[in-house]
Amino acid sequence: MITVLKKIFIKPGTSEADQRAAYGKICGIAGIILNLFLFIGKILAGIFSGSISIIADAMNNLSDFGSSIVTMVGFRMSEEKADPEHPFGHGRIEYIAGFIVSTLILLMAFELLKESVGRLIHPRETVFSPVLILILALTILVKCYMAFYNRSIGKKISSPTIQAVAVDSLSDCISTGVVILTTVLTHFTGIPWLDAVGGLFVGVFVLFGGVKSAKETLNPLLGTAPDPEFIKEVRHIMAHQDKRITGIHDLIVHDYGPGRRIVSLHAEVPADGNIIELHDIIDKAERELEDKLHCTATIHMDPIVTDDPRVLKLRDQVLSILQEISPSLSMHDFRTVPGSEHTNLVFDVLMPFGFELSPEELKNEIQEEVNRTIDGKYHCHIHFDTDYTVQTVKRR
Repeated sequence: MITVLKKIFIKPGTSEADQRAAYGKICGIAGIILNLFLFIGKILAGIFSGSISIIADAMNNLSDFGSSIVTMVGFRMSEEKADPEHPFGHGRIEYIAGFIVSTLILLMAFELLKESVGRLIHPRETVFSPVLILILALTILVKCYMAFYNRSIGKKISSPTIQAVAVDSLSDCISTGVVILTTVLTHFTGIPWLDAVGGLFVGVFVLFGGVKSAKETLNPLLGTAPDPEFIKEVRHIMAHQDKRITGIHDLIVHDYGPGRRIVSLHAEVPADGNIIELHDIIDKAERELEDKLHCTATIHMDPIVTDDPRVLKLRDQVLSILQEISPSLSMHDFRTVPGSEHTNLVFDVLMPFGFELSPEELKNEIQEEVNRTIDGKYHCHIHFDTDYTVQTVKRR
């Protein structure tokens, strides 16, 4: 099915952005067709047998059917171009669609749990049939197929929504397996409440899957730290630019939906360099970031002294102090301001978000180490920046 849909929606020469939208539609359409098929099969089997666990499993597929519609609509709406009210596009609609999917799953889970508790209090007899087991076994195979293609496509286009659907499909395989087990046990043991236990298990399983899915789709809306692999790629690209770019800092990534990232950073360049040449180098770096990472890049030039041995030695000494305090600390924009009685060391320190020392505590510790290891005539004037690309880091 997926191969056929690919031929319909993805033509040769289709752009990467259009391909991504097309894959979203493909997963949505396949999910609508297959989940509707599974719901009809299971609900008929559940009504015939009177089994709450099978009916619960069928309703789970009905929620998946609705989720597939929401997913497809979400991808379609996220294709809308930027407009004056939404200058960064509509990419985050995909995250909203994923959260709606998660909400539907949670609502269904509560209903399943409520009905199963009722059956546990008031058990009913169920009808067993080998055909019933065959239908459930076939639905497991279908769900395994859905988990496979959703996982593959979700990774291919880096879609948390489709990856969440893949996890949900895999969860359905396990829950249906439990339904088969409880159905067989109920038949051979004659214990009617086992069916309700199976229903409870399915409900709890769906509940946990919904919570996990909601977290994965809501976090990007709230704002999360950027993907470490993406940051690694940015640093790698910048490190292989012109040697006159001696370092980068203040790297920030804004996420406006899959494929709609805005990257800003500061690049250190020689203060005595040719401004026209340096500007061309920065322009080239911005274009390479945009071409390779499919983002919008803005780079600010920070001129630094690179030819004064005294300043460079002081900078290395202060950097060594920072590294002794914590390897996660870095420094930039270092300069000196000589005076008649003392010399000011002016620089910025980049702290990971959630660092265990406050800026004031860290400043005092740095000053104490400067006094002890370099000279008491140097006064530190420090501006602290937060590194949003690094998680909470402890000291050595």
